[in-house]
Amino acid sequence: MKRMFPHALNFLAAALILSAPVASAAPGVTDDEILFGQSAAFEGPAAELGKGMNLGIRAAFAEANRAGGVKGRKLRVVQYDDGYEPDRAMEQTRKLINKDKVFALIGGVGTPTSKAVQPIASAAGVPYIGPFTGAEFLRYPHKPWVINVRGSYYQETEAWIAHLTEDLGIKRIAILYQDDSFGRAGLAGVNRALRKRNMELIAEGTYRRNTTAVKTSLLHIRKYKPEAVVMVGAYKPIAAFVKYAKSLKMNPVFVNISFVGSQALASELGPLGEGVVVTQVVPFPWDKSVPLVADYHAALKALDPEAEAGFVSLEGYLVGRLTVAALNKIEGEITRKGLIDAVATAGMFDLGGVALSYGPKDNQGMDTVFLTVLQADGTFRAVSRLVRQSASER
Repeated sequence: MKRMFPHALNFLAAALILSAPVASAAPGVTDDEILFGQSAAFEGPAAELGKGMNLGIRAAFAEANRAGGVKGRKLRVVQYDDGYEPDRAMEQTRKLINKDKVFALIGGVGTPTSKAVQPIASAAGVPYIGPFTGAEFLRYPHKPWVINVRGSYYQETEAWIAHLTEDLGIKRIAILYQDDSFGRAGLAGVNRALRKRNMELIAEGTYRRNTTAVKTSLLHIRKYKPEAVVMVGAYKPIAAFVKYAKSLKMNPVFVNISFVGSQALASELGPLGEGVVVTQVVPFPWDKSVPLVADYHAALKALDPEAEAGFVSLEGYLVGRLTVAALNKIEGEITRKGLIDAVATAGMFDLGGVALSYGPKDNQGMDTVFLTVLQADGTFRAVSRLVRQSASER
């Protein structure tokens, strides 16, 4: 056997080092950027929801970038329109993960779309941050790669029934819901809340997603003379239902879920929206006594002086702020698993008068449900309880 000289050994060692696998940075993370992806509705009947979430997220990211970013890296989000359709959402999600190589998905909009894409993200080990839905499947059984900010639809629907029965003494309740996984999630929550009180719905009506075909359901529900109609849908079909109902002199209490898109609903209804109730999962966007809300207004103005505050963009801002806070808590290299672990182990995130709480098996930050009532001028009023209005006021 030939003897190898020291210089030959050194050459061989260097060659082995160069050929060995080198640990690479997490996808979407470079020396100067962290890239996020958003698949959401930017066109169609739910477009204002995707636009609002995107606006709030970008405001939070721009705020962080002005302060130097996260560990010297700027945050950026690339977005694609999925039209609030599950098949398109799956296509866009695969594009974001496989082509754009995003670090995480953020601000998805909707239950049917989330139901389609969350398994794709989780299977790829990609965090799914702050989806605009309160669907239970994103919370239980525990989904370790999902980070929820908002309260659940079960919590919203429980608040509906509690306020309708306790504040107003209402017993005859009907429901209009979108005929898909989103609407059925709301229906399940309503039935759960009613069963606790030995009650049941007097009537049900549905409509197809991305349509405003609600007349048949309205005529069916109207026959049962409801005192309240609880509604699980997007702003255009919900507005159409309320308009038709009022044209027929039907004046129950209308109660909507947060997903409806409050500002868009108010715009669609105009003066006819007076008295319509919407539950919210974020603080009142115009209450600047809350430090987070004051920060939100400043960030919104810095990003776009023409942008108007609202519930949806405030939720997007909350999602963005949480993401920034969690990234800053990662010890060492920024990785996807590091982000998930940072949220689970941090426990509490105080974002300025708004606290989000997480744990190893708890991936939902907030539990509070807020009540708001639409006014004749298109603004919202925050209330702690419901009061009965005269027919003329409704």
